[in-house]
Parts: sequence; C-alpha cells; structure tokens
Amino acid sequence: MTTFRIGEAAELLGVSADTLRRWIDAGRLAADRDEHGHRVITGADLAAFARDRAAAPDGTGNSSARNRLRGIVTGIVKDQVMAQVDLQVGPFRVVSLMSREAVDELGLEVGSLATAIVKSTNVVVER
Repeated sequence: MTTFRIGEAAELLGVSADTLRRWIDAGRLAADRDEHGHRVITGADLAAFARDRAAAPDGTGNSSARNRLRGIVTGIVKDQVMAQVDLQVGPFRVVSLMSREAVDELGLEVGSLATAIVKSTNVVVER
C-alpha cells in the first residue's frame, strides 16, 4: 500500500507540515509510524481526507463541473480583447485564458481570491 510522509501529504493537500501534524494530533486524519518512527499516512486515508476537505463551495449553485480549484490570482495580462489570468492553487499554477471583459466584470486583480472551475472531456493522469 502506498504511504506518504508528513511533508509529502502536506504538499499534496496544500498546507504546511505543522498544520497536518495538528490535524493528526486532533484525530482528524489517521497516521501510523514507519520502521524509523516517522509518521506516515496511507494513500487511501489521505484520499478520503482530501475528498472530505473538498466539499462543494457554498453558494455556487448547481453545476456539472466538479473540479473547483480555489486559489489566489498571481498575475493578469490583458490586451484589447483577451486576458491571461494566473492562479496559484496550493503548489500548482493554473492559467486561464478569457475575455478582457470577463476579467473586468469579475473584478479580478492580483491578490484576489478566485476559483478555477475545470470541465474537461480529456484529462491526462501521470504517475
């Protein structure tokens, strides 16, 4: 069975190792000790915890899109018609191309919170 050390699990969840340790100490997430005494989390437990944390955002209405990635806007490049918006979502950079008008209507600016909603018919998964 796949296991993750505290630092690896924290990175996957987008939190600090200290936060993850506090969650384990509070009983929110199960962890065992490996042969060296380090805390490890099974892949199944980590996946279940991540699913529970990713509850649907409040007030979003009904949508078939399930991939909602909340992050902070780190960059915006606009021209006359289009714009590129960069979000930092945990350790990941998400880039969206949209109309300049949409950026203005949403009031997006560097430092604001935003949610990238991804609906795709083709998703590549690597291991």
